[in-house]
Amino acid sequence: MKKKFVYLLGLLVMAVAVQAQILTPVKWKIQLEDSEFAEKTVTFTATADRGWHIYDMNLPKGGPISTSITYEKLKGVELLGKPVSSVAPSVVRDEQAYPGLELRWYSGTVTFTQKIKVTDPKAFKMVGEVEYMACNDESCLPPEAESFAFDYRHVKKTTQAAEAAPSDTVASEELADGMTQAEGEDAMQALELAPAMHHTTKTAAPDGVLTLRQELWTPVIGDLKSFGDATISATDTSWLYIFLAGFIGGLIALLTPCVWPMIPMTVSFFLKRNKSRQKAIRDALIYGVSIIVIYLTMGLLITGIFGASALNDLSTNAVFNIIFFLLLVLFAVSFFGAFELVLPASWTNKMDSKADSTSGILSIFFMAFTLALVSFSCTGPIIGTLLVEAASQGTSIAPAIGMFGFALALAIPFALFAVFPNLLQNMPKSGGWLNSVKVVLGFLELALALKFLSVADLAYGWRILDREVFLVLWIVIFVLLGIYLLGKLKLKHDSDLPYVSVPRLFMAIISLAFAVYMVPGLWGAPLKAISAFAPPLYTQDFNLYEDEVHAVYDDYEAGMAYAALANKPVLIDFSGYGCVNCRKMEASVWTDPAVKKMIDEKFVLITLIVDDKTKLPAPIIIQESGKERKLKTIGDKWSYLQRHKFGANAQPFYVILDNEGKPLSPSYAFDEDVAKYVGFLENGLRNYQQKGK
Repeated sequence: MKKKFVYLLGLLVMAVAVQAQILTPVKWKIQLEDSEFAEKTVTFTATADRGWHIYDMNLPKGGPISTSITYEKLKGVELLGKPVSSVAPSVVRDEQAYPGLELRWYSGTVTFTQKIKVTDPKAFKMVGEVEYMACNDESCLPPEAESFAFDYRHVKKTTQAAEAAPSDTVASEELADGMTQAEGEDAMQALELAPAMHHTTKTAAPDGVLTLRQELWTPVIGDLKSFGDATISATDTSWLYIFLAGFIGGLIALLTPCVWPMIPMTVSFFLKRNKSRQKAIRDALIYGVSIIVIYLTMGLLITGIFGASALNDLSTNAVFNIIFFLLLVLFAVSFFGAFELVLPASWTNKMDSKADSTSGILSIFFMAFTLALVSFSCTGPIIGTLLVEAASQGTSIAPAIGMFGFALALAIPFALFAVFPNLLQNMPKSGGWLNSVKVVLGFLELALALKFLSVADLAYGWRILDREVFLVLWIVIFVLLGIYLLGKLKLKHDSDLPYVSVPRLFMAIISLAFAVYMVPGLWGAPLKAISAFAPPLYTQDFNLYEDEVHAVYDDYEAGMAYAALANKPVLIDFSGYGCVNCRKMEASVWTDPAVKKMIDEKFVLITLIVDDKTKLPAPIIIQESGKERKLKTIGDKWSYLQRHKFGANAQPFYVILDNEGKPLSPSYAFDEDVAKYVGFLENGLRNYQQKGK
């Protein structure tokens, strides 16, 4: 007897121990809010313990278990739209567990709201379960399910008769047993859905179909113009305005990082030219005219043959960017003194038997062509805007005028750079200091070359040059530059340095200080000064910075559907992996507390990457400018949306829309004035609220 008692006591202790190990970090409260109307609300409220979280719905394939609602039985009821969360999810990355995936989760308390319509109160029955997975920073629990059941007793207040199910809802008869709501809506893909009056939208079109909601793609160029939008073209735009717009665009292009590598290349190239002042001026004029001719011809040919989006395609093409990454590295190695770059004499001899004149012109033209190609990553979107402008003019002379203005603005300073080496050559005691200039330029070329590799890496998702890798390379480069300027590092053709001059000392201080400035970026500091060069913060694995703004949606129609249900205006952000000004806006404007708070709380942010190389499930055939074109990638689709709906092709491009896809204010382009951007957001929000009254 005593032995049996001890055995039972042991079993009891084991049972208690097992029970103590069962964790329930998430508590659910599921309610149906009854009312006298047919439309009602079911709320699914999850409260997670401190340190725990659950995942959002519809996570990407290959990720963790998404939260989902499964309906086993639906009678006398229809679902209206999809569940809407009460708060925006946290957007995170876990490269160890789910490499390359962007995850969304909720900590604390979140409520998913599902709208329903009771069609037959007496037969009403709603049975199902919520499946979810709870995780903390160390581990995840197995997926669990929380059941719910409602019947006619929960809808006693319903007094009005239910109408027949409209075509824009998911009928209960079409939801098979065990089918989730998302699956049920996907089964309705072939239906044309009504506008968001019933809070029901379609977020995906069948493969090869552009959209099932044409009203969201309707052009609104005229609406933007009515707001006084200066970035939108109009058919009555004067040729003088087009020329000035092109000229200003060329001046802006001079400030972009893609153009900077060509400054040392130009100086180095013309250092080897004839020392005659007269010939230097002649060569500079030929160089400037060559730039104008090349840009004018290349831009018009590419657009005429392939369309305006081809400019963006080229600027983010992997082969293009890798070639110029290697080209700049080659120039850097040459500047360091490993070898001299000399054009083969046979190239010039074939053009003209008079070697001197022909050789000079051809080599200068080649240098101008190199400038056009190397800088195209940044100038392509600007030129694209001019060419979209030309399409609305209906005449071939308009883009020619705009391109001439752009090329002229770019050519003038580079022609001056071509004259500048002649002044250097005429200075007394030039000696070895010119080699020091070349070495310094070589370090800069090496640093700037990484930008081209970064663009290809981002566009194709290779993840070989994430932000921390990029920063480490830059820190090393600028530390070595500082050491070289102090005379502690000597290269092949350097002269002896008896002392460090004051200019070299200051340059060394600047270089070393810049390297130290970048060190906190390894832990996530935004580093606004180099935001145009470095990859975006989301590519960094170890990031302690929490003030970034993340788009919840990267799909236009899905984001519009959510905004209609959440009753919020939409902020569309047309961006690009190769868009340097986009990175600058994100680092200098979106991180401002006032801007971040407004975007996170008052808007639904949709970021559309126009150079995303992810293939569409099937090509989409569209008609543009009288020609048939195929949209093959996600970037193609969003680039076409920007051109077709908004008449623009430059990034960044921001526009605020209501829930029917109509603009609420003028668009906003690149401008780092935080006060202006806040005014842009407030204007759109105010117009949205007035429209809803």
